[in-house]
Amino acid sequence: MRTIIIDGNRFSDLEGFYSEIDRVLTKGLDWRTGHNLDAFNDLLRGGFGVHEYEEPIRLVWENSEKSREELGEVYGVLVGIIADHEHISFEGSGFE
Repeated sequence: MRTIIIDGNRFSDLEGFYSEIDRVLTKGLDWRTGHNLDAFNDLLRGGFGVHEYEEPIRLVWENSEKSREELGEVYGVLVGIIADHEHISFEGSGFE
């Protein structure tokens, strides 16, 4: 199973989070992804160069406590979106 790492030390706001997601979940795109919750959901499904559509992956959010503090309520929304994907095994704070 492929492991993908989001590093909370690489961003401190939502726009930075979207840039980090682009960095770790896309590869070889000749277009820019949307920086919004719908696009995040789509990227998690796969098919954008890093993992195939609904390929089982392990997603690790390093320094997630920092992200939780800095992103506030939206952190829970992001974790909820991740949780909706049964093909993703998630490791990070706030995922119960």
